[in-house]
Amino acid sequence: VKTTMRTLSTSTATKLFSTGFIVGPIVDSLHNQCLLRYDILPISVQWPTITGPASPVAPLLSFGVDNNPSIIDYHYYPFFFCSSWTVPPLLGIAYLILGGVLPRIVESILLQVKLKNEQRNSKSRATTPDDTIDTIDTSSSSSPSYSSTWQQQKQKQLQTRAILAVTTTAIIIKLSEYLETHHDILFVDNDTTTATTSMLLSYLNIHTHSEASLLVMLMAATIQWAVLDGSIIALLVATLTAIGGPISELPFVGHGVWTYLDEAANYFPLQNININNILQQLPEQLPQIIFGTSNYHDLAISTITGPCYFAVAMDAIALGRWFDSLLPSSSSSSSSYTLSDTDRIKR
Repeated sequence: VKTTMRTLSTSTATKLFSTGFIVGPIVDSLHNQCLLRYDILPISVQWPTITGPASPVAPLLSFGVDNNPSIIDYHYYPFFFCSSWTVPPLLGIAYLILGGVLPRIVESILLQVKLKNEQRNSKSRATTPDDTIDTIDTSSSSSPSYSSTWQQQKQKQLQTRAILAVTTTAIIIKLSEYLETHHDILFVDNDTTTATTSMLLSYLNIHTHSEASLLVMLMAATIQWAVLDGSIIALLVATLTAIGGPISELPFVGHGVWTYLDEAANYFPLQNININNILQQLPEQLPQIIFGTSNYHDLAISTITGPCYFAVAMDAIALGRWFDSLLPSSSSSSSSYTLSDTDRIKR
């Protein structure tokens, strides 16, 4: 049984890239100052000075970076917005892949498995596959007026979900910043921990603030998926992104594009991995080329970024579904799976 992967339209691809390019850095800036500093092509928009003693006025837009990590003191930051010129294109590509490419690949694989299973079941019942395979319905009604109304309702619902997805992603990323800068909030590393809390943390095998923060973030990301989507496709894509997203940062960290601050760098993905043993047929210099250093075991990122990647994948998927629904009716089959897939699993 063969299935054809849905085509990603130029319109949807352009909108996903543009959204990631423009909105992505704004959302990302909600937590990046407590996690890292940008070393290449930084963008630093300072807080406007309204009152205060006479002093030289610093430029509002700065392209330099203060390399002193001590500026990260709780929630006090010297910049209103902090990013890098490398971030917009990277997030544009990320949204294109997460919202357009990966969902189609996962959908195609799941549909292939579904068709094979149903064909196998149909043969066991001595019936033809056409009698049993529940194909995804791409038509809503034979009535043009009903079809138009249904399409408008679908677009409105997907638009609402997309807006809520972007909003909740921003909230989750801001939550990561709050947890990262308030180590006393979860009562893990201080003397005020109650007996009940201690028992719960011990049962969950949580001993540090970073572990507790990761648990809270995972719960928030899971709730976002369950409430706004609930589909297997979105869960698989977001989970893959939560695992692979932080690892994909390692080449940028190794090449000095950005650096995680010491207090946030608590995750070493390649610490116990020997790439040369895995890639025996490739040149020994490959790790140096990819990661910019032969000491790739020491490249560190933050554990809290995993759930953030999960949330970003969720809003990219929601945006992709909305953009697909805006295509002309002749291209509606390219987005027909969206609500049927979600509703079939959620409801």
